[in-house]
Amino acid sequence: MTSLPTSMRVVEISEPGGPNVLKLARREVPAPGPGQILIRNEFAGVNRPDILQRSGAYDPPHGASDLPGLESAGVVVAVGKDVSRWNVGDRVCALLPGGGYAEYSLTHQNHALPIPAQLDSREAAAICETHFTVWSNVFERGRLRTGESFLVHGGSSGIGSTAIQLACYFGAQVFATAGTDRKCDFCRHLGADVAINYRTEDFVEVVKTHTDGRGVNVVLDMVGGPYLPRNIRALANDGRLVQIAFIAGSKVNLNFAQVMFRRLTITGSTLRPQSDLAKSSIAGKLYERVWPLFRQRSIAPVIDSVYDLEDAADAHRVMEKSQHMGKLVLRI
Repeated sequence: MTSLPTSMRVVEISEPGGPNVLKLARREVPAPGPGQILIRNEFAGVNRPDILQRSGAYDPPHGASDLPGLESAGVVVAVGKDVSRWNVGDRVCALLPGGGYAEYSLTHQNHALPIPAQLDSREAAAICETHFTVWSNVFERGRLRTGESFLVHGGSSGIGSTAIQLACYFGAQVFATAGTDRKCDFCRHLGADVAINYRTEDFVEVVKTHTDGRGVNVVLDMVGGPYLPRNIRALANDGRLVQIAFIAGSKVNLNFAQVMFRRLTITGSTLRPQSDLAKSSIAGKLYERVWPLFRQRSIAPVIDSVYDLEDAADAHRVMEKSQHMGKLVLRI
């Protein structure tokens, strides 16, 4: 077996700030601890939590790498004590606690999944963060079922493009919001029944019109702020609002009488701080319910652009301006 190098290229956050604080550097290659695997990354996904971490608003969990990057795909090159699922040489994609912007990353053995046979490592690096998030929030917390209606905000984002495809496959009527007509066309191409340009249309009115006044059963929102009371109005009786981020702010005045009278549920989660056991459970559900869909090409990751590792700042600039449709990926 080829010995591992002692150092690796990484992109680190030199200080909290804008994209320019992302700096190429060298660090020691980490060694896997009990239950961990070391992955030689070929590609890594870029996600909005990376931007929050870079700006100083989202600290990594205790014990995790301080490097950004929450997903990658590549080859297992070392395994820690008690690892039984993987061998050196296995090709995997993985949810990471951090450290994806690097040539090598550590993760728990149960947070890695085999790269689906129909995908290459570039595509595989774009699936874990969004699919873990969408599955746990839309189908577990939100309890979306066949025949129900579903609204996702930011339909052209990585989360949005994943949610549209999965909700469509499992038989929901899908509404998606986006900020341009071109992005709305993109959402419809992915399968959305109705795409709403939020700059020119009121998503509450559009949803009500297309559901005979009932509203949708589930809303997945990452905007927050002024969207919160509007989401409540867009929900049908017994509807569920699932909150996964607050781009427009987390504090707002909300009349909870509607929540009580119409038996609404407000829930949400963040993925990164959850326990290893919780993430392992999600991984198991994905392997059982979603991974076969990749093999069948019933769903597929949508990649907007690929950037070299040293150009990570450019990827962050594109994401902050919402210029992308689908996922942004780093070539390691």
